Amino acid sequence: MFWQPKIEKMPPKSLLEIQTRRLKETIKNVFEKNTFYRRKILEKGLRPTDIKKVDQLEMLPFTTKLDFRENYPFGLLACSMSKVVRLHASSGTTGDPTIVAYTRGDVENWTDCIARCLTMTGVTEKDVFQVILGYGLFTGGLGFHYGAEKIGATVVPSATGNTRRQVKLMRDLKVTAFTSIPSYTLYLAETAKASGIDPEKDLNINSVSCGAEVWSEATRRRIEKEFGCKAYNSYGLSEVCGPGVAFECSMQDGLHLWSDHFLAEIIDPKTGERLEVEEEGELVLTTLTREAMPLLRYRTGDLTKILDGPCNCGRTHQRIGWIKGRCDDMLKVRGVNLFPSQIEAAIMGLEGVGNSYQILISRREHLDEVTVEVEATEGSWGEGESSTEELAERVRTEIRAVTGLNIQVKIVPPSSIPRVEGKVKRVVRGDVETA
Repeated sequence: MFWQPKIEKMPPKSLLEIQTRRLKETIKNVFEKNTFYRRKILEKGLRPTDIKKVDQLEMLPFTTKLDFRENYPFGLLACSMSKVVRLHASSGTTGDPTIVAYTRGDVENWTDCIARCLTMTGVTEKDVFQVILGYGLFTGGLGFHYGAEKIGATVVPSATGNTRRQVKLMRDLKVTAFTSIPSYTLYLAETAKASGIDPEKDLNINSVSCGAEVWSEATRRRIEKEFGCKAYNSYGLSEVCGPGVAFECSMQDGLHLWSDHFLAEIIDPKTGERLEVEEEGELVLTTLTREAMPLLRYRTGDLTKILDGPCNCGRTHQRIGWIKGRCDDMLKVRGVNLFPSQIEAAIMGLEGVGNSYQILISRREHLDEVTVEVEATEGSWGEGESSTEELAERVRTEIRAVTGLNIQVKIVPPSSIPRVEGKVKRVVRGDVETA
């Protein structure tokens, strides 16, 4: 299914022509209307007319999250405030929030991107679509809300919180599709079962869209089993627009990145050098249609790769792989690089493992020590101590197979790890160094 078939299936040569034209326009726009970018481009010894093709993108300067903070609140604006119709922001837990401005055209383009994404997953005007994401300054809720409305779906803007009520709305309103954070999606299934509702048999869900936190294929399979439908991976970030940057189609073979709106590069996060197709590194995005806050070569901090070859769905836009993690998520354990997503991929497909886990980090003789707390299912926990020891050994073995590390594993009772309504915190660092 296609929302804008002519654009989504556009011949690569025509798509490149659009990208080239829009890139030139974007560079000219920020050079003329934004003092920050004018200075950065001049520092590189460049003028806007020096960039004549997409392949010259790496001549341009990077933009970082620090640039947002140092130019708070409106230093990256490339239009007058009279043209701005909406402001969103990050949480700002580590400093000033990241402010993102939208013109009317920005909101319309964003809405079309989300409409494309949801249409790929089979959502139509016949669906009842529940948005279980934060509204307000967070981009997720309103982004999906407007995209689903544009398709013509009936939108249930339930936002976050009150999990039992979420499940009740799903059942009573005959919701057929919803979007949520992956960890919370599993919590919805747990809550439904605790209320005597079988998510697969008693609900009418045909598709689930998940994003906003790193997750794995193993977690996807678990969600699909719980709800009896396909679960699709969603990618976006507030600095660029919000959700709708890239999304899976029905093939579930990588995420289609809308190349008429965004240019993607993969770089070595340490050197900044561009990497080749299928090489894993940091995703860098340049916006091609943003009017209020265009971005040149924004370093997302997200680790992925650009996939080679076309998708069998017929779309010609670039695809990226699942996000492995963030550059700053990497742990160093006995000299080995470890990402939390590797732990999830190792354990979530194992029988007897529940829906949540935590990675506990402590310091021992100036080195990180890792313990993984893993919830058991009701069945495996109820079988006694020998059963939990056997489960712990299976978890250790699987983690070792994936990571090459021997990591301590502790099996804990079902539902004992606290649930949250927002992004889950998988890594917990202890403040005290152990001897």
